[in-house]
Amino acid sequence: MIAASRPTQRPPDARLLAVDGAGRISHWPRRRFLDLVGRGDLVVANDAMTLPASLRGSHERTGRAIEVRLAQRDSLDDVRRFTAIVFGDGDYRTRTEDRPLAPPMDAGDALDLGPLRASVERVGTHPRLIALRFSGTRQEIWKGLASHGRPIQYAHMRPPLALWDVWTPIAAQPVAFEPPSAGFVLDWSSIAAMRARGVGFATLTHAAGLSSTGDAALDRLLPFDEPYRIPESTARAIGEARARGGRIIAVGTTVVRALEDAADSTGRVRAGDGIATRRIGAGTSLRVVDAILSGTHERDSSHHELLRAFADERTLDRADRALDEGGYLTHEFGDSVLIEKMVSGTN
Repeated sequence: MIAASRPTQRPPDARLLAVDGAGRISHWPRRRFLDLVGRGDLVVANDAMTLPASLRGSHERTGRAIEVRLAQRDSLDDVRRFTAIVFGDGDYRTRTEDRPLAPPMDAGDALDLGPLRASVERVGTHPRLIALRFSGTRQEIWKGLASHGRPIQYAHMRPPLALWDVWTPIAAQPVAFEPPSAGFVLDWSSIAAMRARGVGFATLTHAAGLSSTGDAALDRLLPFDEPYRIPESTARAIGEARARGGRIIAVGTTVVRALEDAADSTGRVRAGDGIATRRIGAGTSLRVVDAILSGTHERDSSHHELLRAFADERTLDRADRALDEGGYLTHEFGDSVLIEKMVSGTN
């Protein structure tokens, strides 16, 4: 597929490939996605705001330039401790796969990141993976991130991203490291149209992580464990939709991870905070989500692996061919897919 190279969240010519529960494929203008949603269904989206999670600076002991990309944390409320991917000198214009390694780091090393100062708490099993802790007060850390950080960006997107480019229209708490970009399909008029059609809408907050680390072995660990928060109103709306026979439609892979992690064996969703630790894929039996509205994803990505919980390999192969043949755009500002969980016995 072709990478989208312009930071346009809701282009009027964006497209949607739909796969229904029988494996049938159809093509739609993305602006008509509501035509594929029925009265009584519930659409659930991630309202996380994207952090300026790329920080340039230096490794104090060696004086060498580095880029730190914040990638994970254990709580939505903690702004001090993060897991991060660290690169040597350079920027997003070089493919992550071609970025040099950062200087060798040890626990206790200091990192100067513009107005921010951090220390390495531990070094991971890969030279690009570290755990760090920021110094200073909560207010100082937020101020430093806002003034010095920039959105994480990849080489396929040539223009530099502004922070508001990676905020969805429903963005609220700043906790995501990359945008929950499936939500770019939404705007306030589409949400109003849902309600007018008898379609429910609810949100949760999930700290969406990185799509790539630049190393194949490290990428296989993605997605990292990710914290989430499900409001009582959302858990209640899910229960009500299921009781009336409506479908639960997740806007993005992060919503699937959060809802399936919070569900018990009967599909009842627990409200509150949690950490999504499960990797969802071909062997996963979905207990809550009936369909996913997502971006288009390359086959070797963790995002694409999650789609295997909705459709079998043969169906996804056909969908991938249709995306390729149709010239659909991929990555965060690309086109979309809507995949309904396959009905048992279909192929």
